[in-house]
Amino acid sequence: MNSAHLPRVKVGILGGTGLYQIEGLKNIQAITLETPFGQPSDDFLVGELEGVTVAFLSRHGRGHRLLPAEVNYRANIYGFKLLGVEKLISVNSVGSLKEEIRPRDIVLADQFFDRTHRQNTFFGEGVVAHISFAEPVCPVLSRHVFGVAKELGLSVHLGGTYVCIEGPAFSTRAESRIYRQLGAEVIGMTAATEAKLAREAEICYVTLNLVTDYDVWRSAEESVSVELILENLRFNIEHAKEIIKRAVATLRQIEGRPCLCQQALKNAIVTRPKFSKEETLKKLSILINKYLS
Repeated sequence: MNSAHLPRVKVGILGGTGLYQIEGLKNIQAITLETPFGQPSDDFLVGELEGVTVAFLSRHGRGHRLLPAEVNYRANIYGFKLLGVEKLISVNSVGSLKEEIRPRDIVLADQFFDRTHRQNTFFGEGVVAHISFAEPVCPVLSRHVFGVAKELGLSVHLGGTYVCIEGPAFSTRAESRIYRQLGAEVIGMTAATEAKLAREAEICYVTLNLVTDYDVWRSAEESVSVELILENLRFNIEHAKEIIKRAVATLRQIEGRPCLCQQALKNAIVTRPKFSKEETLKKLSILINKYLS
């Protein structure tokens, strides 16, 4: 679809394992996008949720077809940017690295320790940028989502470090224990990559982490298995949907509150235009044009 004819959407929802659709999404239009970075994981489902126009994307594709390392993160985030998304709520399944963070809890991680080896930037090929990433999630959006979860009476934790591993295998016990020694709270396979790209795209990003297990650091604990994860996910997915619905419906409460997410590229682009590749500038135009004029 020509970008000039795309619907304009300010709110995006990125569904992870177990979250492939949201009940209550009305007047749905499936949008197939092709980006300069390839195809997103699936069609974007644009519709009305609680009276707000949103764009929903299944990270792993409907039917869960993609491994974490196979997800085209750049195309996914670029697609949200093409649609005009300014705020992105991501849902991720994670393992707990802390005794007090129990399976079926929810964690709004605000830091990342990235151990992946993926394409996690839009830049390169003649255009260089270095974003600030000290605070990798939007604090305004994160506190808003946390407040909603508390109002719903859910067991939710604000803040924490998310260890992002390549996967698809889960951790060894030795790895899990080392991550605990580092002081991390949860472990997953996707959010750090998305957070970096969302920041480069100047999209406010929050990750809603659904705890499924205690990873494998607890010797007496049942080993992590897909069956255990899916059982606990089914319990928490309905909670995640309720959080998303109420958070979307009340986003007007945080309109105008300042954050740095949507100015992340200001002063971050270090390549002067006359030395930049024209082809790369065109590819990145939706991200950088406002800083080049």
